[in-house]
Amino acid sequence: MKKLILISLLFFSITINAQVLRTRAVTLMGSRFDITIVAKDSATAEANIDTVIKEVTRIEDLISDWRPYTQVSQVNQNAGIKPIKVDKEVFELAERAIKLSVITNGAFDISFAAMDRIWKFDGSMKKMPTPEAIKKSVEKVGYKNIILDKKNSTIFLKLKGMKIGFGALGEGYAADKCRKMMLERGINAGIVNGSGDMNTWGKQPDGSAWNIGITNPKSPGELFAVVPLEHGAVVTSGSYEKFVMFNGKRYAHIINPKTGYPATGLSSVTVFGPSAEAANGLSTSIMVLGKTAGLQLIKRYPKMSCILVTDNGNYFCSPNFNIDKYLVR
Repeated sequence: MKKLILISLLFFSITINAQVLRTRAVTLMGSRFDITIVAKDSATAEANIDTVIKEVTRIEDLISDWRPYTQVSQVNQNAGIKPIKVDKEVFELAERAIKLSVITNGAFDISFAAMDRIWKFDGSMKKMPTPEAIKKSVEKVGYKNIILDKKNSTIFLKLKGMKIGFGALGEGYAADKCRKMMLERGINAGIVNGSGDMNTWGKQPDGSAWNIGITNPKSPGELFAVVPLEHGAVVTSGSYEKFVMFNGKRYAHIINPKTGYPATGLSSVTVFGPSAEAANGLSTSIMVLGKTAGLQLIKRYPKMSCILVTDNGNYFCSPNFNIDKYLVR
């Protein structure tokens, strides 16, 4: 389910109207984060970038599933044994993730972390895994076996060997939290881009909107569209760099956690909306569900919009978004 970094950010570092723009790239949550802050001076901008880094690190220390001391790791270590008490924000993140799992009938599932990695997308796979191996690979996956106790703020995984992992959903959550924090601190413009889970607010120092470049799945070195964004989130899930071909059919690196089979049919899904966390969950789900079911899903979220690009290069949008005026021609 881990997606690629498919969205590029177009901006110029300039100083106008007594505002400066500063940006920094760092590794957080195992991925690249690009943090951009517009402030009255360089010192203020750099100090607030430091604050964003501290906040993402705090969240990572709660929800990382590969750091053994985190609350999520404790939940995984006690799968099939006992419930684990977690902080309210971890519980609520799990609650929102499971709600999306219910809506998508398992196309999205945070227990994907227990999946056996039988599909290889590094060029080493020469034949399809057997149906038996695929079925076995997801036997510990299933959101219905995640038991949430709201009263006691506990998470319990019913089966031994089960694991949960927030992955890119956690990056989107972190981006949302940091935007909220910056606005509360009086930083009225910036971007937090966690591995393509991008949250923007305000405008560039020259008064223009942030321009978000969306990669063309058919020509990864080129842009498909450039969309201005002033206050909102955008996330792209895609499969055009990691896939395998068997019998003329393309199998993406994004796996359906319900079946164990890779997603097919779509090469790119971009979702716009007020929340990077929600956009991430929806973009991943739509990649798995495919065009028809994906467009039906996005209708349930009127504040969200999407662009889908199929494996054969055709594109489709949700009814509330017109991509034509943003296409790079």
